[in-house]
Amino acid sequence: MHGRSNVARIIMALLLVAGALPQQASAQQGAAGYAEFARQSGEPRIPNLTIEYLHPLGNPDDARHWKHIIAHQTEGPAGSARSLALQQSKTPTKRGVTIWVETDGTVFWSTAETAIPTHGDGANRNDNKYVDNSKTYHIVVRTNSLGVEFVGNFPDVSRPVTSAQMQAWLTLLPFLQERYRIPSEHIYAHNWIDFKDHRYCEGCELGLAARKLGYAPGRAADTVR
Repeated sequence: MHGRSNVARIIMALLLVAGALPQQASAQQGAAGYAEFARQSGEPRIPNLTIEYLHPLGNPDDARHWKHIIAHQTEGPAGSARSLALQQSKTPTKRGVTIWVETDGTVFWSTAETAIPTHGDGANRNDNKYVDNSKTYHIVVRTNSLGVEFVGNFPDVSRPVTSAQMQAWLTLLPFLQERYRIPSEHIYAHNWIDFKDHRYCEGCELGLAARKLGYAPGRAADTVR
């Protein structure tokens, strides 16, 4: 799933499963069709992903403040994603994120996409340990970064995300990247931009997988080569 040709095949498969393209559709049509699909309003049904919208999507052009995506892990138990998402939906700007992911891979979109939850710590990491922090230090912050939270690493914070969560992440990412035109190099693990819990690297596995996927939004012709 990590080369451009593989990404193109994934997009084609997603759209064919959804009935959005005829079987004879070209790869170029598939990539272009997916870009159009990803910018729908309402409650788009992303193929191969179980997603519950607690707030329907609007016009993505009204959410142009999203320039980055940050992968978070919360020290919450399995089964807590929906309740946390519901709390977020009631108070969108409280500490939390826009999207929550359960251990079984179910995704909960908690707030209006124009809302700005409080997440991150101001991008205070500046030691270049994981990425070039000259591009993130006090730059990749809550007002321009879409947060995605993965639950389930309680009581062992070092427990990795489940295979279902990883699959959900890699299925959701192309949708988010196309919707907000976010390149792969603007996807970060929380630990890459903030000094976090020293016991584990929060979001690092997710960040690495996203970078390896290498999805390039808005470049349909290039993506399918």
